[in-house]
Amino acid sequence: MTNPIFDLGGKVALVTGSTRGIGKSMAEELARAGAKVAISSRKSEACEETRKEFEKKGFEVLAQPCNVSRKEHLQALVDATKAKWGRIDIVVANAASNPYYGPLTEVPDDAFDKIFANNVKSVLWLAAMTLPGMTGGGSFIVVGSIGGLIANTVIGAYGISKAADHHLVRNLAAEWGPKNVRVNAIAPGLVKTEFARALWEDEKRRNERIQATPLRRLGEPRDIGGIAVFLASDAAAFITGQCIVADGGVTIL
Repeated sequence: MTNPIFDLGGKVALVTGSTRGIGKSMAEELARAGAKVAISSRKSEACEETRKEFEKKGFEVLAQPCNVSRKEHLQALVDATKAKWGRIDIVVANAASNPYYGPLTEVPDDAFDKIFANNVKSVLWLAAMTLPGMTGGGSFIVVGSIGGLIANTVIGAYGISKAADHHLVRNLAAEWGPKNVRVNAIAPGLVKTEFARALWEDEKRRNERIQATPLRRLGEPRDIGGIAVFLASDAAAFITGQCIVADGGVTIL
């Protein structure tokens, strides 16, 4: 039996970028805890495949393609979720992009602009579309990164965008706390996802990271899903404006 303090029965969750990797893990765990879940990604085929998979597991799910860099796509996703279930209680802003690996001073303008549009501006759009409707209280979760906490020599622009996300969370938490809406971030370390493949597929780099991690392994998507459930649930009722780091201990050294 699910511990009632983690029970999300009757809640509606919206998760962007949720057909693979960390996003899918969070959506699945939210659904397993009882939430109805709206999933999305840019590709309609991936949405449909994940919808079928979730429904086979008995989850109540809505799936809709959404490119978070397009405001009208985000609004359509929010509207579809409300049309189906009448409310949104939990939002996970997970979708992000990182089109550039290399020295920060050589990042092309278009890549820099894309990173900030997808990783920061879209999060603010989504907050504006959903927070005012959380009249009975709610939880808004942003997936940040330890790249927003410590330096990195190949994904600097991405890290800056995630640092901005972490502070966006703090500001939104201050603004929306009086309405019982909690806003928090999760900062994963290196997780074995397709998104982070460039950082872990190289054997030398992967082994170096593992040796620099106290838990001596890379993260898996399942390591993050439960954190989203915690932050969405009554177990985290007195937590807001925080950034929970899940990195196997990398940032403590």
